Amino acid sequence: MGREIEALAKFVAETRWEDVPPPVQKQTKLVLLDTLGVVLAGSVRPEVSAVRQRMAATAGTGATVYAKGWPTQDPRTAALLNGIAGRAIELCEGLRLASGQPAIQILPGMLAVGEHAKASGKELLAALAAGYDVAARIGMAFTPRPLAHQNGQAMLLAAAAAGARMRGLDAAGVSRAMRISAVLMMTPSYMNTGAGATALNIAGGMSGFAGALAPDLALAGIESKDDAIEEALGKMVGDGFSTEHLLDDLGTRWEITRNYFRLHACCNPIHPALDALKAVLTECKPRAAEDIERIEFSTYRFASVMRGPNPPNFFASKYSLPHAAAVMVVRGHARHADIDDSALADPAISALRARVSVTEDPAMSAQVPRLKPARVTLTLKDGRTFTHACESHEGDFHQPYAESVLRGKFRELAGHVLNAPAVAQVEQAVDECEKWTSVSEFAELLRGL
Repeated sequence: MGREIEALAKFVAETRWEDVPPPVQKQTKLVLLDTLGVVLAGSVRPEVSAVRQRMAATAGTGATVYAKGWPTQDPRTAALLNGIAGRAIELCEGLRLASGQPAIQILPGMLAVGEHAKASGKELLAALAAGYDVAARIGMAFTPRPLAHQNGQAMLLAAAAAGARMRGLDAAGVSRAMRISAVLMMTPSYMNTGAGATALNIAGGMSGFAGALAPDLALAGIESKDDAIEEALGKMVGDGFSTEHLLDDLGTRWEITRNYFRLHACCNPIHPALDALKAVLTECKPRAAEDIERIEFSTYRFASVMRGPNPPNFFASKYSLPHAAAVMVVRGHARHADIDDSALADPAISALRARVSVTEDPAMSAQVPRLKPARVTLTLKDGRTFTHACESHEGDFHQPYAESVLRGKFRELAGHVLNAPAVAQVEQAVDECEKWTSVSEFAELLRGL
C-alpha cells in the first residue's frame, strides 16, 4: 500500500485537538459553524424535505437529522440527508486551490458517527481539521475527468477517514476504511448543474453516507486492495493521481486555512465576476435595470461556461452568471434571500438576463488556480460605460471575509429553522464545542430549542 496514504491515515487517527495551532482551531470552528448554517437552510428546500419524509417511513435511530423537528435516523441515513441538505443551496465552503467542498461532505458523517459513538467535541474538531487536510491534499493530487464533479470523489475518501477517526479506529483502521471507500466513489457529471438536476447533490450526501458506513465495514473485517485509492483515482474515476507532494508540510500547513467561504448563493467560479459587477454598480448607481444597455463579462474558462441565460429551475439558476448578475442588479445582492425561486419569475430579472454576455479570456484562464480573474463592462443606455476587474473573489484565503460577516451569514441561514434566541444558543454551543463530552449533547440541545 502507498506510503503517502498510510501517512495521511496516521495523521487523521493521531492528531489531537491540542496539536492544532490556535489560528487553525479558530478557522475549524468557523467552518463548522458555517456548514451547520448551510445544512439548516438547505433542510427546508422542497426536494430535501420530500426526501426526508419519504425516508421517514423506514427510519432508524442513532443520529439526528438537522431539520425542523430534529428527527432521528440510523447514522448512515442521517449523514446522507444532512449532506444533501447542505449541498442544496450552493452556499457551502470549499477548496480554493482545487475543486471540492470538503466540510459539507466530511462533516455530516462525522456528526452522525460522533453522536452514535458518543465521541467528544475535541474528537470532532480534530477529525474535521485533519480530515479536511486529507480532502485538500488528495483533491490537489487528483486529476478528475473533464465532466466529473467533485461531489462524492476525492472528498468521499476524506469523509471515510474522518468517520473512522470518530469511530475510534487506529491508523491501520483509518487506512482500511479509506481503501474500502474507494469502491464507493461516485461519478456525478457537471452537466447536471445547467440542467437543474438536483441528483448532483445526492453524490455529496453519499460522502457523508460513506463516512458513516466505511468504519463499520473496516471493523467487520471487509478487505480492500492495498493500492485501491491509487487505482481508483488514477485509472477508474480519475485521469491521474500523483503522490509526489501529498505530504508536503503535513502538520504545519493546514489546508482548512486555505479555503473559501461564500456569500453569493451560486457556484463559486462566478463569484469573481459578481464581485466585479458589485464594484461597478457601486460606481455607476443605475436607477433601474432598464437603464442598462448590456453587461459584458470576461473570465476564465471554467467560469465562462456558466453562461446559460435561461435556467430552468432554482438549482440551475445557481450556475448561470447572467441570472446571478441580473439578480444582483435588480435586488442589490446575490445572497440566499435574493437568488430564490421567485427570482426566476421576476420579469425585470428575466429581461436583463438577455442583455448579459460571458466570454472566456485565455489570459485569465492561464492564471488559474493561483488567481481566478474576471472583468466586467457595464454600458448604460445613455452611452456611458464602466469597467472593473478583479484577480479573485472575496471570501478566499487571500481576501477573507471578516468573522462578523460569516457569523451574520450563519444567523441568517439558521434563522430559516430556528428563532433568534435559539440561533444564538447554537452559535454559542459551537464556539464552546471542545467542551462537549459527546456530540450527542449538541443534538440534545437542538431538541430542546
